Amino acid sequence: MPGRVARPGGVPGKVPRPGAVPGEGPPGAQPEEIEGALGRIRLSEEHRAGWRRRLVTFLAIVGPGLIVMAGDNDAGGVSTYAQAGQDYGYSLLWVLILLVPVLIVNQEMVARLGAVTGVGYARLIRERFGGFWGWFSVGNLFVLNFLTIITEFIGISLALGYFGVSKYVAAPAAAVLLVAITASGSFRRWERAMLFFIATSLVLIPLAFASRPSYSASVYHLVVPGIQGGITSGAILLIIAIVGTTVAPWQLFFQQSNVIDKRITPRFIRYERADTFLGSLVVVGGAAVILVATVYAVAGTSLVGHFTNALGVAEAFRGKSSFLGAVFALVLLDASIIGAAAVTLSTSYAFGDVFNIKHSLHRKFRDAKAFYASYTAVVVLAAGIVLLPGAPLGLLTTAVQALAGVLLPSASVFLLLLCNDPEVLGPWTNARWLNVVAGIIIGLLLMLSGTLVVTTLFSGASAPAVVIWIAAGLAVSVGLDPALWPLLPLAAAGYVVHLRVVAPPPELARAWRRPGRRRAEGGNRPGPLSGP
Repeated sequence: MPGRVARPGGVPGKVPRPGAVPGEGPPGAQPEEIEGALGRIRLSEEHRAGWRRRLVTFLAIVGPGLIVMAGDNDAGGVSTYAQAGQDYGYSLLWVLILLVPVLIVNQEMVARLGAVTGVGYARLIRERFGGFWGWFSVGNLFVLNFLTIITEFIGISLALGYFGVSKYVAAPAAAVLLVAITASGSFRRWERAMLFFIATSLVLIPLAFASRPSYSASVYHLVVPGIQGGITSGAILLIIAIVGTTVAPWQLFFQQSNVIDKRITPRFIRYERADTFLGSLVVVGGAAVILVATVYAVAGTSLVGHFTNALGVAEAFRGKSSFLGAVFALVLLDASIIGAAAVTLSTSYAFGDVFNIKHSLHRKFRDAKAFYASYTAVVVLAAGIVLLPGAPLGLLTTAVQALAGVLLPSASVFLLLLCNDPEVLGPWTNARWLNVVAGIIIGLLLMLSGTLVVTTLFSGASAPAVVIWIAAGLAVSVGLDPALWPLLPLAAAGYVVHLRVVAPPPELARAWRRPGRRRAEGGNRPGPLSGP
């Protein structure tokens, strides 16, 4: 099992308090303990083999990967998957399968960065690539996250509106709930609350069976790519929207910081990978159920091919059964709360990284006032905008798509560069084959994001033509034959099967120490990650 390595501001093998300043006194909580929602383990304990011990360890570690993936199925995700089912039937199920390796590869890399370096993603970008790119990434993230959180409150208002609750009650109540969950001063309480909401999403199971899906058609479209009605601009943009709502920039910032906050070290990377893999199955499974169930809800009605919003889908379910309508509205509400909590927390984590303030869910409100104040301010402002009469909510949704297209490529490129930087990861850098897989994935994301930005800003642009031009440009610029792109699922499948391949030899992992440390927080600018 790989040993632990030093983290910034500490000594080898010791885990500093999350969000602590180098040189600060010893933490009040037990720093040598990982306390998760489902269990607790002491870092000083000798790791023993055996399935019971491994299960206990996994239950303590599980959380960051599962939560970040569940946050994908937020209000925007539910609406997008429902639109895919309503407008294109089962034919886009194959897109969801292709997203599994994309999610796993991207999120494993940020989880590894967090466990090994102990530094947030925003901080690493600024220190390794300079202030301009650091502020560009974080500034874009702040704006994008804020707009995304507004869409989550729109989802909350629509879901509770289905039950007759006014948005003037729904939005403030949700804001109070989100702040109460996060500002409790206990990481474990926060994680338990998040896992409770994730467990609530299991109501999708009765929705799946009650929708009486065609299993043969579902399996066929999972493995055979196709688009009902042929390739059109609308279909391509919807595929891009599915990718965009499932692979979002905030996920990179969130999981890396949450892994650090939970005190996960390289010793437990295998378990965090399993956590991430489990989360990817949850998000794709949930998306597939929503898509398939929506096909049933609109079948035989004039709603086929005429998507409006998630509330319209809930009304369609009510036309089949009042129970199913209530279940879908509950799914939308639950997804919106999980998404709002995770996206807002990723914003506050990045805020703490950039401004060198204490930022940990282990801290009480009085000990991390700026961190919790930033979280509260974002939630309150987002809820307030939803309550404004005549707010341009449609324009906000368009802005979210365009900004995601700008930030995701740059954040993904930085991720690949950081995971190949020996001064950052030492022996934990990417294997060559993983770089090939990640490079193909990032190339595809660049193509899709570029298409989304162009078609969002220039409504007259033809999506198929934009895809062809961007794909050709990427192929020329990176010297990659587009004929090799279909090999992506096979290459990524190897990654799923051989999750241990990036782990260095135990003796090397134990001996390596990241050469750089952060300067004491509070200075005018961060120091480079080189030198003592």
